[in-house]
Amino acid sequence: MIEAKSAGDFTNTNKRRKEEAAKVGQLRRNHGKNIRYILFLCGYFDSGYLGYEAAEGIDWVWEHRMDDLIKFGL
Repeated sequence: MIEAKSAGDFTNTNKRRKEEAAKVGQLRRNHGKNIRYILFLCGYFDSGYLGYEAAEGIDWVWEHRMDDLIKFGL
């Protein structure tokens, strides 16, 4: 599953990071641990946000690096 995220400033990303962690947890409980959840990011996402998501097993791809999706077999 790929979800697109856009943020105009760092404030919004800090509010949303727990939402994505809860979402991936629910997806894995309902569909199995092998589900892959990738964020397609555009805008301001700092290292705190990215570290939090990585700790939850969430991968991401920057909108200016779409070729990185190949690494996920997409």
